[in-house]
Amino acid sequence: MKTMSAKEVEKQYEDLNIIDVRETDEVAAGKIPGAVNIPLGLIEFRMNELDKSKGYVMVCRSGGRSGQAAQFLEDQGFNVTNMHGGMMNYEGETK
Repeated sequence: MKTMSAKEVEKQYEDLNIIDVRETDEVAAGKIPGAVNIPLGLIEFRMNELDKSKGYVMVCRSGGRSGQAAQFLEDQGFNVTNMHGGMMNYEGETK
């Protein structure tokens, strides 16, 4: 599985397709601008909303759930990268 640091995401977030797999109450406290919230438990049911021709960066609180989501989507043929360390390491802008 490919990984990307929180610092790399901070510098490039405007050019990335970010999927935040945290629960909606967690995301309410702040998410990366432009990120789409699809809680981990719904990834399997909402993956039809994603485009296999695009790359996605998966994000969660610490990198564990996003790693699970990235592995699942990778197994389904998607181009995904996990943000290592999650939002705990992200120091950029949030909304």
